[in-house]
Amino acid sequence: MAYSIFSRAAVPVASYPQSPQFVNGKFRNAAPRHALGTLKTLEVMWRFLTGKPDDSVPRQPVPVYAVMRSDLLAAPDMSLWRLGHSTLLFKINSQFWLTDPVFSERASPFPFMGPKRFHAPPISMDELPPITGVILSHDHYDHLDHAAIQKLAPKVEHFITPLGVGDRLIAWGVPAAKVQQFDWWQGTTIGGLQLVATPAQHFSGRSLSDGNSTLWASWVLIAGDTRIFFSGDTGYFDGFKAIGERFGPFDLTLIETGAYNADWPDIHMHPEESLQAHLDVQGRYLFPIHNGTFDLSLHPWVEPFERITALAAAAQVPLVAPVMGERLDVRAPALSTHWWRKVEPQAETSPAGSSGMALGLASQPEA
Repeated sequence: MAYSIFSRAAVPVASYPQSPQFVNGKFRNAAPRHALGTLKTLEVMWRFLTGKPDDSVPRQPVPVYAVMRSDLLAAPDMSLWRLGHSTLLFKINSQFWLTDPVFSERASPFPFMGPKRFHAPPISMDELPPITGVILSHDHYDHLDHAAIQKLAPKVEHFITPLGVGDRLIAWGVPAAKVQQFDWWQGTTIGGLQLVATPAQHFSGRSLSDGNSTLWASWVLIAGDTRIFFSGDTGYFDGFKAIGERFGPFDLTLIETGAYNADWPDIHMHPEESLQAHLDVQGRYLFPIHNGTFDLSLHPWVEPFERITALAAAAQVPLVAPVMGERLDVRAPALSTHWWRKVEPQAETSPAGSSGMALGLASQPEA
């Protein structure tokens, strides 16, 4: 079949009048998002094309622990594996859950260009066991992988999404009966796992014409007395404190830490803000995600790891940063071993103002 960015980007025209976030046909943040504007966007694109530093990609192969289906089936409950970027696999109540599954070679609308993986996924989609649920934070290409959704759909029971993202999946052929979509502060309980969509400060879109037609969200996961927070993509905002007040404290926070830039301070967090978000939601263990897999920024690829490591140590926050594919116990995860320093033995971190940008349509105005 011929590849078409437009057929894969399309989402049915829909209205969500019940949502306070949906105004004048678009979703919006609680506070208006800074827009780059056309000239600034062109400048940023030029920097990405011509000004990429050599250290934006690793000098040596990124280590990966291969994972087999038998490993997953034998693992105890409350296990967690990082498969790359923001893709995480949980085993909870003998059921498997995936967040933002991206398995493609590139986080891009094009199969021949765009950000390419630094490492293969620790497990193939064919090797995965049946999946109880896929949890999606938003529809950007580095979080919503069309090819992965198509291949995973037959083995997934539930797709849990923010408003509008579920409609996109249905348009792609996912059976509507498998899809549940929620506004902020809404959720469901499946197999003893409570899931609640919570606020985030970001934006959405997969083409130049569908900006903010779907909602973005963070997620709260509660199983018995264990609580997990998954930030998705977000800038820092006061919503973290509200999430902590309603659902904290959290045993583990999975917090976006990467692809930041002073030009778009309100859609991705600098490491200092990632730490503050962890404190705001009342987290115990901090697990920085959204790093280490794709070349989505202008800062050194290792910089998010080093900066959050120093910040967490200063704040006496236990940091979890496993090798891709390494199994963790959600309730008592092994602390960071700084594996990236073996990949970049001479790496030096850049100053706090260094730049980076995650894949998305940053020039789109706030609705």
